[in-house]
Amino acid sequence: MSYESRTIAEADTSGYERAAAALVGLGILSMVIGWTTLLQWTGTDGTILGVSLFDLFGGTFALSGLGVLALGLASRFGTLDTTPDDSAGVVTGGFFGVVGAVAGGTFAAQTLGFGVVGWLPVALAAGFATAAMTVVPREDVGSTLPAGGLALLVGLLVLGGVLTPEWEWAPDGFSAELAGTVAVPLLAIFVGLIVAWAAAKAHEGFGTRGRQTGAHMLIGMNAFGMLAILLLVIMFVVVRGAGKMTQGIQVGLFTGPVFWFRMPGLGEYVILEAPGLWFHWPFAMNGFTLSNQMNGVFPSIVGTFWVVLGAVLFAVPLGVGAAVFLTEYAEQGGFTSAVEVATNGLWSTPSIVYGLFGYAFLVPRLGNNTSLLAGQLVLGFMLLPLVLITSREAIKTVPDEYRDASAALGVTRWETIKSVVLPAAMPGVITGVILGVGRIAGETAPLILVMAGGLRAPAPNVLGAFRFTASPPFVENPALLQSASALPYKLYASITSGVVGNDPGFGWATALILLLLVLSFYAVGIVSRIYFRRKLEQ
Repeated sequence: MSYESRTIAEADTSGYERAAAALVGLGILSMVIGWTTLLQWTGTDGTILGVSLFDLFGGTFALSGLGVLALGLASRFGTLDTTPDDSAGVVTGGFFGVVGAVAGGTFAAQTLGFGVVGWLPVALAAGFATAAMTVVPREDVGSTLPAGGLALLVGLLVLGGVLTPEWEWAPDGFSAELAGTVAVPLLAIFVGLIVAWAAAKAHEGFGTRGRQTGAHMLIGMNAFGMLAILLLVIMFVVVRGAGKMTQGIQVGLFTGPVFWFRMPGLGEYVILEAPGLWFHWPFAMNGFTLSNQMNGVFPSIVGTFWVVLGAVLFAVPLGVGAAVFLTEYAEQGGFTSAVEVATNGLWSTPSIVYGLFGYAFLVPRLGNNTSLLAGQLVLGFMLLPLVLITSREAIKTVPDEYRDASAALGVTRWETIKSVVLPAAMPGVITGVILGVGRIAGETAPLILVMAGGLRAPAPNVLGAFRFTASPPFVENPALLQSASALPYKLYASITSGVVGNDPGFGWATALILLLLVLSFYAVGIVSRIYFRRKLEQ
């Protein structure tokens, strides 16, 4: 090949790669807009850059479909430097075969009105035809033809006015209806994923590198999608609850007494004043009463804090202690295996079962009344299996060289565990506690059965209620034996009592406060984990 021919070929390949990269970006953009539309961030009747949303969807689908088809044809008949295999593979063919069968069967059943005898053969024929279209041709055609054809078909249906915001699909035998405002964003996510995968394979010239890049693209986009869903859900709650939550916040300066004392012989008090900052947040500082101008969730915040703290104080020492015994002292055999199976089963047990256990066993033994202590114990039982599981795994990851070096210095086993093994395993233990707290802090069903105190339950004064007695157990705390409220139950009770119906912002604001409280627990755990890791590195 002459120098000019090589230069033209390299230029063509470079343009081919840029086109493939642009299609990857177009697929990702389609997914992002699909998610924002599903979460109602983007209105289905709105416009983007002067183009209606559904026209933008249709144009994006059609353009990306044509682009992917062009990439495949350019590789198959052009002079580009690609290395496709003989086939796209059975797995890819099976996936597109399922897609084709679903599409063909749906069209035959819902559009043509065929019964089972009619649509089933159509679905099978469409599935086998799509699978053959993927497996039989060379890889560059088998990977791009189904993906590009699907994107182009959906784009034409949207641009042609078949799939519109008013479109509805009510499958026979189902009471639910699928609206166009939901179906098209879902198709945008699915089509965007398929287009990005096919374009990523084309960008690397197909073959082994193309398959690896396509797989990495799918994994990366799935991970990005999970993070995006988490962020969008958080923002969904923030947008709807922030207004109510921050309503009436007041901040100001004042000058007032901060210290006073009596001078001997003067008979008067000497008062020292200093400037200060006062702050009032009605939603977070008020309770729920008829006399409040604005109701709040302060008692529920306090109740959530105490019930989670009590569960952690109950479960973490027991879980870590059991993990140390099972890992460092107990013989590894049938007993430890049985404990492991039981622990895994307890962690997967539904929370309502724990609540029922607390209602039947704890409540009658704690004054026969719902109480904060019963809630703490039930959530502690729920947290205990995860603490045990993660603590055991963290202790197992500590290298045996640490134990051998400590034993060589004449240190006892317990001193080795206390000074070497547990500090090294602490980041893993804290990770398990963080995960467990994230679960129990949002539980509602157990609290309804063992702790709930109604919408107007006061904030539990746990610290101020401790009293010493002359008889065992020598200390008592009536606040622990009284009913209390928590944010998950507050949200549930608000919905069922009609408060949210009359004031939707109250429910969203309560959910946002709960989210912030859980994130604050996470923050404390993450800071603790970082602290212990830095101590290990010193």
